Parts: sequence; structure tokens; C-alpha cells
Amino acid sequence: MNTMHGVYLPGDSTADVRRVPVPEPGPGQVLLRVGAAGICGSDIGYIYREHKTHRGVDGPAYRGVIAGHEPSGTVVGTGPGTRRFGVGDRVIVYHIAGCGLCDNCRRGYFISCTAPTRAAYGWQRDGGAAEYLVADESTLVPLPDELSQVDGALIACGFGTAYEGIRRVDVSGDDDLLVVGLGPVGLAAGMIGRGRGARRVIGVEPSAERRAWAEGLDVFDATFSPEDAAAGVARLTGGRGAATAIDCSGSRQGRSTAIDGLAEWGRLSLVGEGGTLETEVSDALLHKQVTLYASWVTSLPAMAELARNLVRWNMRPERVVSDRFALTDADAAFRLAAGAGRGKVVLVPEGAPA
Repeated sequence: MNTMHGVYLPGDSTADVRRVPVPEPGPGQVLLRVGAAGICGSDIGYIYREHKTHRGVDGPAYRGVIAGHEPSGTVVGTGPGTRRFGVGDRVIVYHIAGCGLCDNCRRGYFISCTAPTRAAYGWQRDGGAAEYLVADESTLVPLPDELSQVDGALIACGFGTAYEGIRRVDVSGDDDLLVVGLGPVGLAAGMIGRGRGARRVIGVEPSAERRAWAEGLDVFDATFSPEDAAAGVARLTGGRGAATAIDCSGSRQGRSTAIDGLAEWGRLSLVGEGGTLETEVSDALLHKQVTLYASWVTSLPAMAELARNLVRWNMRPERVVSDRFALTDADAAFRLAAGAGRGKVVLVPEGAPA
């Protein structure tokens, strides 16, 4: 156990698997045997293809560390001063370590910490695309026994992001839910909306392959291309439109589709990164009394709540996974994730705990 495989992203559309020393946990930290690590769209857009400035970070956001901000694992060692988690505990890693002292951190929103000490796994500190990971105990969320390590990895980012967006618009059995963009986050939003009892879950996605994959999950009542979305949503909702919508596309067209598909007094959640929002205001927003919400990932308490709710709903996030790769095949995994993958792509280290 002296060395391990770790995946690095040089920024030239390749993934470099290196042999590196197994890290040791410091005060308040644990050593995890990684069970699974997801590949996120932000990894592709900001690190894999090239090292870009990211969300106000001065200079390249990626600091040349082991990649992967979507890990789950099992505690195999602890540093001095750990108090909650011990050897054998199964955990999800919230992918930002904040200062712990600012208002956002005290609310559990480490993602919004602005302290210079803030560090994201896989961006400014070593991440989960490895066999072992040192994690701050403060960033860990319990992984219920009913869920797999792959389930946990998906909760760590994509499902957590979708959950926050769905919570903001308060989807319930009174509502139809329109999900625009059926990548991994959109698939998660559909599942969570179904778990919360949405009357209908309707998907919009330009890729026929992704629509077919989504339809096979038995979550969506119907899926449409953007060109057919207006007529399809009107038909399913009796011409009213959907009471709630979530845009996971991060595109101008996707956001416009979501706004157009809303009913009067509709509630729209924006979670997709990038792009622009351009809309006519009076008829599209004001006269329809529309409310817009925007959210960035989620909080630690909400992530723990999501894990418990998924068990209660008997839902398994790993259903959205279309492809699994060993760490040593990381280059092929990232190529697929950066291309035309159907669902979620995950890395599963050889011999990883279930």
C-alpha cells in the first residue's frame, strides 16, 4: 500500500495515470479507500480540454493535482483529532473544503466559501480519481448501507446539484416537472422529481441517444427534442404548461425552452453552468408571474438529507451510469465523457469496496 494509481489531467484532452505515494491523513482528516469517482462536465469543460479560469479563480483553476471531485469511499485510516468518522465507515465526500468559519460554511454551503483557504477536491487539492484519498472529516457525509459506492459518488456532485435545484422550486405531487437537458444532472433531476412525487416528469434533450437512455430509466413520462418540446408539453399539460422546470443544459436555447414551457405562476430552477440567459420579459416572465431560482451545488446537510431520501424513495443513482472504467483506463473514460456518452461515466478502482 505504499503507492497507488492517480489520474492527472494535463489539459490537452488526455488523462495521465501515474503511480504516486499513498497519502497520510493529518489532523482532522481521514484516509479513504475510494469506492468510485464520477467524471463531471465541469472537469471536461475547465480541466480536461484546457486549464481554464473557473468561477472567479485568478489564473487556471486546476492546480495540477489528482483529478476527481465526485468520490465516495470507506475510511481505512484516521489522523489525530477525528471525532465523527472511524475505520470502516462508508462516506460521500462533499467536494469543497471551506474555511469552516464564514457564514456560508456555517450554513453548510462550503461551495460558496470565498476564503483563500477554500480548496476543491480534484481542483486545488488531490481528488478522488485514485485508489486512496485524504479527506477532511468536515467534508464527509454518511453513505447509507442501502446505497452503493457508485451511488455515493453520484450524490457527491450531480445528484446533490439536482436536489438543490428541485428543492428550490419545491416540486411536489401538485406539479408537473419539466427537465431541460438530459445529461447526468438532468437525469438526476428527473429521478429526484419523481421521488418527491411530481405528477408528470417531462424531459427535453437534443440528442436522440440521450433521450432513448432517459426513457429506459422509467422516470420520464415523455421526452422531446427542443423542436417538439412546446407542442409536447402543451399536450401533456392540457395547454397550461409545467408548474416547475429545471434547466440542466447550461445553454441559451435550453433556458428559453424551459421558460416557454412554464405555466402561469411557474417556478424555474437554473443549475446548468455557463451560457447566457436571454428572454423577452413581459409575456414570458412578468405576465406569467414566473419565479426564477438559481443554485450552485448544495449544502452538506442537504446532501445528507438526499442520501436518506434516496433510500426512502427506493431510488439508486447508479441507474443513470452508462459506463464504468477502471482507473488504469481513465484516458478512455474521459474521452467518452467528453464525447457523446449516453449517461454518467464513472471510475471504479480495481478491488474497490462495494
